[in-house]
Amino acid sequence: MNDAQLLRYSRHILLNELGDTGQETLLNSHALVLGAGGLGSAAALYLAASGVGHITLVDHDVVDLTNLQRQIAHTTERIGEPKVASARQSMQALNPDIDIHIFSQRADAAWLHEHMPQVDVALDCTDNFTTRHALNAACVAHAVPLVSGAVIRFDAQLTTYDTRHSDSPCYACVFPPDDAPEEISCATMGVLAPLVGVIGSLQAAEALKLLAGIGDSLAGRLQLLDGHNLSWTEMRLQRQSDCPVCRHRPNT
Repeated sequence: MNDAQLLRYSRHILLNELGDTGQETLLNSHALVLGAGGLGSAAALYLAASGVGHITLVDHDVVDLTNLQRQIAHTTERIGEPKVASARQSMQALNPDIDIHIFSQRADAAWLHEHMPQVDVALDCTDNFTTRHALNAACVAHAVPLVSGAVIRFDAQLTTYDTRHSDSPCYACVFPPDDAPEEISCATMGVLAPLVGVIGSLQAAEALKLLAGIGDSLAGRLQLLDGHNLSWTEMRLQRQSDCPVCRHRPNT
């Protein structure tokens, strides 16, 4: 690190668990953020500010006035612009020294399997079942840990799927692909704006921990947040031996 980086990341370097070695690890790491909406805005901004050296951001959508209540990476002046371009502008304003790769498209299975080998951690900041399953399948195939978040109305959830560990479930173990829930969205159900920032920020924190090898991850534990009274509940998640996605995972 040069002198400017030592100053920029000094509060990280002061942490015994991270230090200059851990910060160097972050600078050499690559995070994939799928979704540049409410969750992705907070997650991407904190990954950029924290010095994750390579960030790939994927989203097919454009900035809309209704997004600005919660999607803090975007501004009124950028309405109509691709969300990934808008988010990159905000990320670069925070930290111009990192590499930000943007793709204004849907991330289908082919795209994910092509790009996943370069990724160290993936963040699921999407809002639909099909994309979540495609991302999960690619993460399982390439042994990439997946940090997943979701928010609707006053309810939120957060967990990590890390199939590098033999006992860790994948997303399909918990939400079987042939048992799709009814699709719900903020556009029809509403969402309390700060909650997406809370969960997106925690996704970034979990990703940083995974990259730097700090503490215990949320693998096998689903955190549920009730925004009405700000209470957390934890559920234990089990790997399913008959899971169609991870039963033949490469590391087992």
